[in-house]
Amino acid sequence: MEAGCAHSLQAYYAWHARIYDATRWSFLFGRDRLVARAAAAFGPRRTAALRILEVGCGTGRNLRRLARAFPAARLTGIDLCRPMLDRAERAVAGQAGRVDLLCEAYAPGSFEPASADLIVFSYSLSMFNPGFEAALDAARGHLAPGGLVAVADFRHSPKAWFRAWMGVNHVRLDDQLPPALDRRFTREAAETRTAYGGLWTYFLYLGR
Repeated sequence: MEAGCAHSLQAYYAWHARIYDATRWSFLFGRDRLVARAAAAFGPRRTAALRILEVGCGTGRNLRRLARAFPAARLTGIDLCRPMLDRAERAVAGQAGRVDLLCEAYAPGSFEPASADLIVFSYSLSMFNPGFEAALDAARGHLAPGGLVAVADFRHSPKAWFRAWMGVNHVRLDDQLPPALDRRFTREAAETRTAYGGLWTYFLYLGR
C-alpha cells in the first residue's frame, strides 16, 4: 500500500474507529458465515493448535469469533491503523494470551513463509488500492501446505453513484477480487449474494 493511501486511511479511521462496530453491521455482510465456513472446512482439526492470521483485523470483531470457533488456535491480527487496534486490544482482552496484534502494513516480510494454517481477509482487500494483488501474493507465501485462505468482501455494484460513494470511503467495487483469488489459489468454495435488492453484491471465498 502506498504511503499516501496509508496516511489517508489512518486519518479516516482515527474518527471511524469509534463508530465502526456500531455501524458496519448494516453492510459488511457474511462475516460470521465466513468464520463458520472456515471452521467447517477444517472439520475436527479446528480444535488443534492451528495458526490463524487475519489481515486488516480492524476492531477485533472477527478475531473474537475466530477464537471461539478455533478453541486451541494461536491468532494474529495485523492492521495498519492504530485507532482500530486500540479497540481490537479490548475486544480480545479475555483470550488469555492467544492473540497477537501487529500495527503495520501487511507485506511478504511480515511473517515467516508457511507460517499460517488459515488467513482471513474480511472486507480488507477491497480497500487495498493499490495493493490487493501484493497482499494475495504475500498470503500465498505465508500459507502452510494445506492451508486455507478465507475471504469475505464486496464484489460489484451496478450503480455508478454507489461505486463512487464507496470510493470516497476507500472501497473499490469493480469485481477485481474473485479473478485475482482464482489466479493464486484452488477454489474450494465460493458464493455470491446480493444486498439491498441488488444495490451491490458481496462474496465469500475459500481457497487452498
